Amino acid sequence: VGGVGVGLVIGYIFMKVHKFLPTDANIDIVLTLVAPYTMYIAAESVHSSGVLAVVSGGLLLSNFRLLFLSSTSRLRSFNVWESLCFVLNGLVFMFIGLDLPQITAGLEGVSLSTAIGYGLLVTLVLIVARFLSSFGAVVVTLIARNFITVADSRNPGIKLPFLMGWSGMRGVVSLAAALSIPVYLADGSAFPHRNLILFITFVVILATLLIQGLTLPYLIKKLDLPDPDRVGTDEEQYNGIKKQLMHHALQHLKTNYSKQFDAHPSLQQIARKWQDSDNSTDGVVMPEESKVIYRDLLNQQRVWLISKNKEDKTIDEEIIRKHLLYLDLEEEKLQFI
Repeated sequence: VGGVGVGLVIGYIFMKVHKFLPTDANIDIVLTLVAPYTMYIAAESVHSSGVLAVVSGGLLLSNFRLLFLSSTSRLRSFNVWESLCFVLNGLVFMFIGLDLPQITAGLEGVSLSTAIGYGLLVTLVLIVARFLSSFGAVVVTLIARNFITVADSRNPGIKLPFLMGWSGMRGVVSLAAALSIPVYLADGSAFPHRNLILFITFVVILATLLIQGLTLPYLIKKLDLPDPDRVGTDEEQYNGIKKQLMHHALQHLKTNYSKQFDAHPSLQQIARKWQDSDNSTDGVVMPEESKVIYRDLLNQQRVWLISKNKEDKTIDEEIIRKHLLYLDLEEEKLQFI
């Protein structure tokens, strides 16, 4: 609780810093890099979980990023974080590989073959436990829906829980949890079997990534599971959302900016494009007042997309993200038209 609270407080402070202090895209990106370290250090200083602080604060900032980050900052920070996450994931496994000789040398009387056996045994237990939990969740759901009148009546079958059970690959999170084990106890003595725990974790990660990770794409194709909540193909969903967005923006334009709409040919040109299912501003030259109105229309579309994502579970969230990215790109184009 303490870690979550610290993360939310620090996240809220960073939101206000982004929103009210004079920042640009470069400063915003630096602040997004500094924020998780601040959350972690603050939580650990009050003897709370730094990891939970970073997770809770990160979720807060991510959920409200449209309110305090400009389109320029969002576009640039997305690219920075995508590259940074790739590098950090690689570094984590590189470091554990470099430490592996030292870890195996400190197994404290346990032979290498025995340690590998422990790792494979733990891997088997984890896979079985995940299968039990996935099938158990289905059984509990089937029982519970008899007492809930609005429950989904569809039968999930055995393919879906089987696929969920096989999708339990371990990675950086498991490794981070193992590395968080202290080297020494409070009395100054070494933490018992720490190296063995790290080695077992490494074996579990390697085994699940190689066995489950490499076979998962084949299983997905073989089982051929349709998404029960999915309506239409990606292209159909994308075009459907696109039409609804343009209709919503057009209604907002005519309702709230009727006088400006009659006075500015650029807004009329945009409206004609929307009516023709063209949501781009290519070939449109806008004066400053039209740009201000168009920015508001883009913001209204963002609000509509976020609301649609929360209310309509049949829409793939990736489709929503693509539209949000497109709106950011459209806002960036206003600097050059």
